[in-house]
Amino acid sequence: MRKWTPLLAVCLGTFMLLIDVTIVNVALPDITRDLEASFSQVQWVIDIYALSLAALMLGAGGLADALGRRRIYLAGLTVFALASVACGLSQDITVLIIGRAVQGIGGAAMFATTVALINVSYSGRDRGTAYGIWGAVAGASAGVGSVIGGVLTDLLSWRWAFWVNLPVSVLAIALSIAVFADAERRRVRLDVPGMVTFTAAAGLITYAIIEAGESSWTSRTPVVSAVLGLLALAAFVLLERRAEHPLIDLTLLRSPVFTGAVLAAAVLSSAAFGSSALVSIWLQSVVGLSPLQTGLALLPMSVVAFAVAGFLSSRLHGVPVARPIGAGLFLIGCGSLLMLFVRAGSSWTALLAGLLVVGLGVGLATPPLTAAALSAVPVQRSGMASGVLNTSRQLGLAFGVAVLGSVFASRAASTLRDAGVPSADDVASAVAGGQTQVVLAKAPAAFHDQLRTAVHEAFASGLHGAFVIAGGVGVVGALVVFALLRRAPSEPDAPAPAAEPAVVRS
Repeated sequence: MRKWTPLLAVCLGTFMLLIDVTIVNVALPDITRDLEASFSQVQWVIDIYALSLAALMLGAGGLADALGRRRIYLAGLTVFALASVACGLSQDITVLIIGRAVQGIGGAAMFATTVALINVSYSGRDRGTAYGIWGAVAGASAGVGSVIGGVLTDLLSWRWAFWVNLPVSVLAIALSIAVFADAERRRVRLDVPGMVTFTAAAGLITYAIIEAGESSWTSRTPVVSAVLGLLALAAFVLLERRAEHPLIDLTLLRSPVFTGAVLAAAVLSSAAFGSSALVSIWLQSVVGLSPLQTGLALLPMSVVAFAVAGFLSSRLHGVPVARPIGAGLFLIGCGSLLMLFVRAGSSWTALLAGLLVVGLGVGLATPPLTAAALSAVPVQRSGMASGVLNTSRQLGLAFGVAVLGSVFASRAASTLRDAGVPSADDVASAVAGGQTQVVLAKAPAAFHDQLRTAVHEAFASGLHGAFVIAGGVGVVGALVVFALLRRAPSEPDAPAPAAEPAVVRS
C-alpha cells in the first residue's frame, strides 16, 4: 500500500482541481443572491479560474524545473487551500473573483507538476497502472463535481463548496511532504514577457466579450478592451518569435495536425461546457430544481463521457485520429442543437437527449486528442505540446463561457423588451444570474403573471441563442479539425503526458 501513497497525493490534488471547475456551477444562484452579484460577475467566477490555469500552466512547468517539482506542487496545494478558504469567507463578489483567480494560480502549479511526479515515482508496469488510476480519478471527480456542489449547497451552504478543499489539501500536503523528494533543479530561463503578454491578451479579450454582453459593442469599454487585448496578443507573438526560450514555440503551429488538435481542444471545451452555468441557473431559478437535483440532472453527460472514453481508450489504436475527434466534435454540436427543444415551460427532461449526445461526443473525442498532438511534434517538445493543448482547453472554456453568456444576455434582454418589460437589460442581468424569483417577488401583483411568462420566455430565448452558437462551433469546428487531422497517423502509443486529463468537464 505504501507504494501507492505518492499516487494518492497526486490524485488528491487532481481531484480538487477538477471538482472546482464544476462544483461552483450549481452554487451560482445562491452566490448571486448572497453577494448581490451581476451576471457579468457571475461569469467571472467561472472564467477567472480557467484563465489563471491557462495563462500560468506553461510558466509553472518551467518554474517547477527551476525550483523543484515537489516544492512547486506543495506551494500550489498551499495557495489553493488558502484561496479556497478565502472564497468561502467572501462577503463581496469581487473578493470571491480574486479568490478564484488565486485558486487558478495554485491549480496551475499543481497541474503542471503532476505528470512529472508520477513519472519519478513509478516505472514500468506500475507507471501505466498509476496513469490509469489517475485518469479514472480525474474523470470521476470531474463528473461528480456538480453533484458534490449540489449536496454541499443544499445541506450546508455554497461556501462549503470551497471549504471542502481545506481538509483534502491538508492531507495532500502531509502525504507530499512524506513521500516526494526534491528533484535535481535545472537552470531554466522563464519567459516572463511571454507570460505577461499572454495573460493580458486572454484576460482583456475575455473582459471585452463579457462587457459587450452587458452593454453591447457600441459602448467604449468592450471596444477598448478588445483592441488592447489584440495588441497584447500581437506583442506576445512578436516576443515569442524572438525569444531564445519561448513560452510557446510557435513553429509547432506549422504542423496542421498539431494545430488541428489544439483547435479541437478549444472547440470541445467551448461547445460542450460553455453553457453549463447557464443551464444550471435555468434549472434552479426557472424550473425550480434544488442544487442537488440540478447536479443530478447534469450528471448524465459526464457519466456517458466517462464511460465512452473508458471503453474506447484501448480500442482506438489503428484508427486515424481524425475520425473519432471529428465525429466527437460533430456530436457535441448536434447535442447542443438538440437542446433547442427547451421551451418556456419545459422541465429538465428537455435537456436529456442533448446532454447524452454531447457526452457521447466528449467521450469519443477526448481519448485520442493528446496523442494526436504529441504525434505531430518532436519528442523533446512533447511537454510543451501537452501544455499548449491543456492551455487551449482552458481558453476554450473561458471564451465559451464569455461568448455564450454574452449571446444569452443579449437575446434575453431583447425578448424582455419586446414583451414591454421596463428596464429590460437590468432584469435580464438579474435573471441570468439566477435571481428570477427575486425579480418576480418585487413585481406588482397585477404584473406578476405577465412578468413570469416574459422571464421564462426570455430565458428560453437566451438559451436558444447559446445552444445555436455552441452547436455551430461544434459542427463547423468538426469539419475544420477533420480537414487538419486527416493526414495524422493512427493513434500512437503516446508518451506519459498523454495521460493528462482535460481539466474542463461538467
